[in-house]
Amino acid sequence: MSAPVTAPAVDTFPPGLEERLATGRQVADAVLFEGYVLYPYRASAAKNQLRWQFGVLVPPGYGQDSAEHSVQRTECLLEPRAGARLAVELRFLRARRRTVQRGLGAYGYRTVPELELPDRVLVPWDEGVVETVRLLAPVDRLLAPDGVTHAFRLAAGLESEPVVVDGERVGRLLRAREEVAGVIRLSARELPGPYGALRLTAVVANTSGWRAPDSGGGDGGGTDRTDAGGGTGGCGRDGGADRAAALPHSLVSAHLLLAVDRGVFLSATDPPRWAAPAVAECRNEHTWPVLADADGRDDVLLSSPIILEDRPRIAPESPLALYDATEIDEILALRTACLTDREKREARGTDERAGAVVDFAASMPREVLERLHGTVRSLRDITGGGGAGASGADAEPWWDPGSDPDVDPARDRVLIGGRSVGAGSRVLLRPGRRRTDAQDLFLDGRAALVEAVLHDVDGSVHLAVTIEDDPGADLWRAQGRFRYFQPDEVTPLEAP
Repeated sequence: MSAPVTAPAVDTFPPGLEERLATGRQVADAVLFEGYVLYPYRASAAKNQLRWQFGVLVPPGYGQDSAEHSVQRTECLLEPRAGARLAVELRFLRARRRTVQRGLGAYGYRTVPELELPDRVLVPWDEGVVETVRLLAPVDRLLAPDGVTHAFRLAAGLESEPVVVDGERVGRLLRAREEVAGVIRLSARELPGPYGALRLTAVVANTSGWRAPDSGGGDGGGTDRTDAGGGTGGCGRDGGADRAAALPHSLVSAHLLLAVDRGVFLSATDPPRWAAPAVAECRNEHTWPVLADADGRDDVLLSSPIILEDRPRIAPESPLALYDATEIDEILALRTACLTDREKREARGTDERAGAVVDFAASMPREVLERLHGTVRSLRDITGGGGAGASGADAEPWWDPGSDPDVDPARDRVLIGGRSVGAGSRVLLRPGRRRTDAQDLFLDGRAALVEAVLHDVDGSVHLAVTIEDDPGADLWRAQGRFRYFQPDEVTPLEAP
């Protein structure tokens, strides 16, 4: 068997490929830091106890029973032209464990859980350092029997930063980086047919030699400094110790950017009809490829541990990275501005990126905040069926319940257990456990008043109700806000 071709890493790509990747990196940065530090941006917050939720490639020795993996695999279709080159950029975060120590004068330093300063509160924390590995390979070389391989290794290191207040050294920060090793394997296979397409495979694997400590309490190798101030790593298989120790040897939020200078990638979500069977056979594990070019040229691909749509974009209204895409930017900015002074100081001491968010939220110009308050991306006609030339308000709605003589929520009634139920009827609530909202289960056995009988377009019937002994029932009724149940979830009661 022939040995795989080794591809050397490159520092930069040729200008044309570098420009093509610039737009993709904006989205890739959002993927890289998604969930990095969550509101309220403090290390002590419960939300920040489990770090690095996406795309963590752990060392192979972490254990086979882990929910996290050592390898991710991307497969996609590529239509190259003669002489095409493939640019590959692996991006990930490397956890750098920070320990806080207080100065003891001539007696050296002592590790502490926090160090309070006038402007911030320093605490132990795992910082994320951006690492990139870049390869440039002719596409023809990927067709070799074993493809192209590049192995990389990042050395361990320890850095010390003095903490100085008013010219006096009051402590120091120790930042430890552990050795991380990995490999990128690239290969391609020609697809049958006249189209000249290739199935491109890119595998990223963590090959670090770290192993989880055994039950005998061994340290598993390496130089993890978990006893020197901790850091936040989250919980793992054994109370969090294994995962916390493995994270400094992991490729965190690992993803690939691919670009081809002559040719195009085919969408894995919406491929051409002729390519759909071949796309269906592609095997993507722990990552998903999407087109990431800016102008429809289809020559840049982002393979991400977070599932995205083709050509994702950063919202132009968003003023800076907030690291918490599960929140709405406007609400998040307002909440951050309302943190107490102590909370803001701890956020600043947790991470420089968190401190930047806190400071920006406190000084955000009004016009920037207003820009976050609702944005219409596009307008489209949803009235339908108005005939040629009909659009907008002039079109006939496909259904208007107010003008339908067969529908009247205030007068319609439904037969339940042989009794007619409508607006004004009293019912006993018996929520169905399989289809109801979990909150509705708390209303099981409560009496309610039917406010309206509603019919949906599928022919189903729903009862809008208010709870009889709810002191806010009148307010809900005035606002038209009700609880909804189906007829088989209520039992009719006698009128009061």
